[in-house]
Amino acid sequence: MVLIAPSLLAADLGNLREQIKLAEEAGADWLHFDIMDGHFVPNLSFGPDFVRQMRPLSKLFFDVHIMVENPLLFIPMFYNSGADMITFHYEATSDINSVISELKKHNLKVGISVKPDTSVTMLEPFLNDIDNILIMTVEPGFGGQSFMRSKLAKIAQTAKMIEGRSITLEVDGGINLQTADDCVQNGADVLVAGSAIFKADNPQAIIKQMQNLRRK
Repeated sequence: MVLIAPSLLAADLGNLREQIKLAEEAGADWLHFDIMDGHFVPNLSFGPDFVRQMRPLSKLFFDVHIMVENPLLFIPMFYNSGADMITFHYEATSDINSVISELKKHNLKVGISVKPDTSVTMLEPFLNDIDNILIMTVEPGFGGQSFMRSKLAKIAQTAKMIEGRSITLEVDGGINLQTADDCVQNGADVLVAGSAIFKADNPQAIIKQMQNLRRK
């Protein structure tokens, strides 16, 4: 089954307890947190304290995507936040191995993300040490952008690259029912969806339809 990770960036931030409950009751698998520093991406969002305060509200897997410069500086802030996995950007550091080691040392699952124009082949040296690859199908930094269909080939390339490995393939950016199907057909395991879920009339129906997508 495809895993669905509603992005809290698209939730009603004034009613987060209800929004998280809605996601859980609708059958979500993960909760996705977009952490932005205003430098690596031109926007600010949540921080470690936000993740920490959300942890008592949910038993879902906390998928924390840090879009920040110098991830080694930020990661210690999340040690006791309740994050289950931290996904950092390949483009944000020149020392990928140290970031991976730091995450593993604290028993956090390790994800690496690449921007739309970064070749996924850059991740090949790290495949033995990571748990998740996150392919961005929009430019990171803002919600509500349109899906880049040109990146479907990149998803398929990544799926082939990790075939036989225990690595999940996550896609984030412009995910709705149509683009979700396109992503799954090209090998995606995990779909991050924001507006398509939190602004839907029937979030449960959307999540179930996405979870039931199958490769043809």
